[in-house]
Amino acid sequence: MKRKNEQSTRELMGTKELSDYSIRTYRKDELVYFLIQPSNLSVLSEESLSARIYGLMTVLKGITEIEMMCLNSRENFEDNKRYLKNRAEEETNPTVRKLLELDAGQMATARGFLLIIRLRNQKENEVFAYLNRIEKMLVEQGFTSKRADEEDMKRILAVYFEQNVTTEKFEEFDGERWIILNE
Repeated sequence: MKRKNEQSTRELMGTKELSDYSIRTYRKDELVYFLIQPSNLSVLSEESLSARIYGLMTVLKGITEIEMMCLNSRENFEDNKRYLKNRAEEETNPTVRKLLELDAGQMATARGFLLIIRLRNQKENEVFAYLNRIEKMLVEQGFTSKRADEEDMKRILAVYFEQNVTTEKFEEFDGERWIILNE
């Protein structure tokens, strides 16, 4: 086994390759990500909230291979919060200062919610039927979801490992942005 400082970034992350629909690991697992659109629970009635909880429970009971993940989305409001805090400190009008403080306190970091299916020794001809059943179950339980494609998975890895929420184009290889072709 290679020493840790001699391993590639992908080896350290445990990521062998990206496919159109999954991340393949060195442990022979395949991870399929479903992006779940979050709901604003604070505006739901008690009955609607109970239905959402029951729907999530149904999904969790129906899929034994499921894992869940929450991470910062691409939108990160930390800079905005800092700006509002600094602006409030500079403000001389108490009413405007109070409004700036309220705005900063109500601003949240956008979150991304993921359901992860770990495929192990799954026959290739059965994978898509299985994933389609999961998508159908999510829709039936009232969730808005999307199976992550390759670009989504690159974004997820960038946010998870780098906490990089601002990059527009994600690198296929470390340092790709520094390569200048034809020079």
